[in-house]
Amino acid sequence: QVQLVESGGGLVPPGDSLRLSCAISGRPSGTYSVAWFRQPPGKEREFVAAIFRSYGRTYYADSVKGRFTMSTDNAKTTVFLQMSSLKPEDTAVYYCALDQRLILSSIQLPREYDYWGQGTQVTVSS
Repeated sequence: QVQLVESGGGLVPPGDSLRLSCAISGRPSGTYSVAWFRQPPGKEREFVAAIFRSYGRTYYADSVKGRFTMSTDNAKTTVFLQMSSLKPEDTAVYYCALDQRLILSSIQLPREYDYWGQGTQVTVSS
């Protein structure tokens, strides 16, 4: 059973940086896609970034492009989200998600991901 555990959230002032981690266990077989989503208070879950298939390209939401960078470690067991120039509107619970059958046109759809972490809170406030 694949398990995802996020960490690294916290309270930071606007303009600051934060790095989130997502530890992947359960050894998903074959290629898979991993994504970061976030859910702001009172809003629906939204796409942030994704690595399509294990060695594929990385895709970003327009709202974070140029400020956030998604990466993995060499063993592909941990996924990172480096967040810079944080804004109050980045405040949300951030989730890591994984799917082994995702198609490219669906990477921004939460319902297409089979595995989710518990989430980590990011609050950007002065």
